[in-house]
Amino acid sequence: MFVTEMLKLAPSPEQAEALLATMRACNAAANRVAEVAFDHRTANKVAVQKLVYVHLRHEFGLSAQMAVRSIAKACEAYKRDKTIKPAFRATGAIAYDQRIMSWKGSEAVSLLTLTGRVVVPVLYRGRWSSTAGASMRGQADLVYRDKMFFLAVVVDVAELPAAHEPGAWLGVDLGIVNLATDSTGQTHCGRRVRAIRRRNARLRAKLQAKATKSAKRLLKKRRRKESRFARDVNHVISKHLVGKAKDTRHGIALEDLEGIRDRVTVTKARRADLHSWSFHQLRTFVTYKAALAGVPVILVDPRDTSRTCPDPRCGHIDRRNRPNRDNFRCIRCGLAGPADHIAAINIGCRAAVGQPNIGGCSDSAA
Repeated sequence: MFVTEMLKLAPSPEQAEALLATMRACNAAANRVAEVAFDHRTANKVAVQKLVYVHLRHEFGLSAQMAVRSIAKACEAYKRDKTIKPAFRATGAIAYDQRIMSWKGSEAVSLLTLTGRVVVPVLYRGRWSSTAGASMRGQADLVYRDKMFFLAVVVDVAELPAAHEPGAWLGVDLGIVNLATDSTGQTHCGRRVRAIRRRNARLRAKLQAKATKSAKRLLKKRRRKESRFARDVNHVISKHLVGKAKDTRHGIALEDLEGIRDRVTVTKARRADLHSWSFHQLRTFVTYKAALAGVPVILVDPRDTSRTCPDPRCGHIDRRNRPNRDNFRCIRCGLAGPADHIAAINIGCRAAVGQPNIGGCSDSAA
């Protein structure tokens, strides 16, 4: 399994200046390449390289491989959307591959700059990059953030084989009000996350109205802080779900919510909640943590999971079974409970039988 880690670097003041100058030159070169690609309406790296390679070497003082990486960066960005000309920040991330980067043991890395190579100490190795048996693959990205340098590396970590065939599945219902509810009834509430997002939205509106330099700096800071908070919440939830599944020898069943933002219609007041809902990140965290722990994960169709009676003697599906967001009550047999818990039970059932539980959930699947 490939995992991306951010390794913190500790360059000296002279090394930091050299790295910053290199980042500015590479991004300026990428902007020049983007202009040529946009004018010629081509994202072909070979064709663009013939047009700009010599110019980049002489004007920006780049090495051969740095020029190639700048061309690749601009062409890949232009290929994503050919209707606009890409633009890169002066201190945007730049790619280092094996030709311009090498590791000096496990405590330092050699990086090429405009004035030659610098050997930069690695202040923090990360969780997976320091694991025995893990190896770093491919290129790395040099990132400058908050006056600090980081190296984003891809680490190849061995997955654990499934220790057992799951006897049952832990169904997990994902949502906005409750970020995750499992089939045992445990709920991870999203109230705090939504409150922080709404508070930040109000603050953003005030800062955007000011439009001063300090307001823009604070906007960036708040955006990153909110992102870190939401990511931490998803890490905590995913770790808990995987730990529970591993301890109980269960697999994990998740909803396949791909394209839900295009299918679901909400009121204007809830639109921001829907589009800031980080369900895909939570699913990604659960998937990779489960793979590293040897816990199987399966995706199931989420249709009608909160409207289906899980009683195997009933299995009735009706919109009226869910009179409101929080509650479920079967209009045929009277079975009642929290709607998210009922949905999680049905998700676990669908994983167990491999098909929609039209006839209700069997006892063994629950």
